[in-house]
Amino acid sequence: MNVLEPTSIPTLAESSQPHIRWTPILLGAAVAAALSSIMIAFGTSVGLGVSSAAPTWRDASAALALLSGLYLIIQAAISFGVGGYIAGRTRVDVVAADAASTELRDSLHGLAAWAVAVLMGLGLVALVGGAALNRSASPLTTPRSSAAEPLLSYELDRLLRPARRASNADLSQERAEAGRILLASSSRSGVSADDRTYLVQLVGAITSLPGAEAEKRVDATIANSERAIAHSRRSGVILAFSLATALLLGAVISWAAAAAGGRHRDGAPVPHWLRADALAPIRTSRPS
Repeated sequence: MNVLEPTSIPTLAESSQPHIRWTPILLGAAVAAALSSIMIAFGTSVGLGVSSAAPTWRDASAALALLSGLYLIIQAAISFGVGGYIAGRTRVDVVAADAASTELRDSLHGLAAWAVAVLMGLGLVALVGGAALNRSASPLTTPRSSAAEPLLSYELDRLLRPARRASNADLSQERAEAGRILLASSSRSGVSADDRTYLVQLVGAITSLPGAEAEKRVDATIANSERAIAHSRRSGVILAFSLATALLLGAVISWAAAAAGGRHRDGAPVPHWLRADALAPIRTSRPS
């Protein structure tokens, strides 16, 4: 008489259990976002920044921009790695699965924690940016400023600086017009002869400078504006590349860290290079 051995067939209640656990995902995302914010604040406090609102940011070297981008990548690797590890370590599987399926689920939880942390960061940036725009948008200000004002404000100040400023003089319209002309200095054709002549006349009328000195000031301002725009464009490229690299590397590290956290949760040994006995040969090799 053949006796059929019972096989482990998952019941309907077990198979219907969800494989996604939002508690470890949200926990890992919160830890990753908090750690990233702390490290970015620390980097900003020590002067690591690709761009700045101060006029002296144009004097920053390319090495500082590259160092700031490298720090952005390193902090993303550390913060997303910690968040992914926590998401994988705290995940509890209701339905028993094989080792490969368990590791895949742990890795997917780490990737989900990375995605939630990125969305949290984007939401915070949008919230802060919206609040800054609301504070700057005053009903008493006239909409006569140009896009060159944040970038070329220092150049515009030097261009239209008179020897004696008249009381209650409003130069917002002239500054906006001069700024739009200076933005063309970074184009392929540069500032046209007609625009240069108009700038010389505008500077002469506002500052009461002679024609030769007005031309000299306009030429110097055009050259400085071209360098400032080129520097801003280079910093923007470095920042965008560093940010994209940091996010992609963070996804990979979060995936791997969640799998490692899951293995440690299930009792797998810690890697050899993290164990205390790995440092024993180093200690014994030191001279007494």
